[in-house]
Amino acid sequence: MSRRPLIAVTTSRRSGWRIFPLVALNIRIAGGRAVRWGAGRPSDLSAVDGLIVGGGDDISPVLYGGDLVTSARLDPDRDALEHRLVCGALDRNLPLLGICRGSQMLNVALGGTLDQDAYATFERSEKVYTILPKKTVRVCDDTRLSAIAGRSDMRVNALHSQAVDRLGTGLRVAARDTGGMIQGVERIRDPFALGVQWHPEHLFYARRQRAIFRALVTAARAYAEDRNQTRDVDADLGPEPDPSGKVF
Repeated sequence: MSRRPLIAVTTSRRSGWRIFPLVALNIRIAGGRAVRWGAGRPSDLSAVDGLIVGGGDDISPVLYGGDLVTSARLDPDRDALEHRLVCGALDRNLPLLGICRGSQMLNVALGGTLDQDAYATFERSEKVYTILPKKTVRVCDDTRLSAIAGRSDMRVNALHSQAVDRLGTGLRVAARDTGGMIQGVERIRDPFALGVQWHPEHLFYARRQRAIFRALVTAARAYAEDRNQTRDVDADLGPEPDPSGKVF
């Protein structure tokens, strides 16, 4: 039996103490193991098989040429660390998953921009702020996310005010909400890279959300064993069967 891939998880200084255990649990369920990274902590990409950039904190518009809004809660040290890690992961062919802020950082690192007041732009989007699955997300057809987690609409949580605006190089839209706001982005080829605007770590009871972590761990194992990541993920695609037909 092959070893469990090691996944680095970046977290907020404010909430990392409670979020990291949840993410680590999801990684363990998926067959991997986790190590926590953050500003001021060791962070050597050569020591891990995959990367998760977690949620919390807004991303400074300095990184993408935007204007600062007064409501933004920033952590410049975290911005610098995660921007470096995402760029480094892509350069090393290291698979990664972006969660909420992490999805936005993936986009920014690839030259994209963010909408700092997304709900003002997308007035028809459901504006909820909860860890409970109360927001509807429409998964785009013919995407890797649709193959990983299924094509039907899913109910997710939402804890964000910013969202992806202009797409970064090499990314495509993987999901939108009912108002058209981007809720998921992904790369088409190696390294495996997926960003979701919601927080699947809080929804570990949902098969479709666990499938997202399983895909990352599968890609990380492929990276560790020098195999094609997207091919391995494709071979292992699809959430666990759910006879109840739930849309989580």
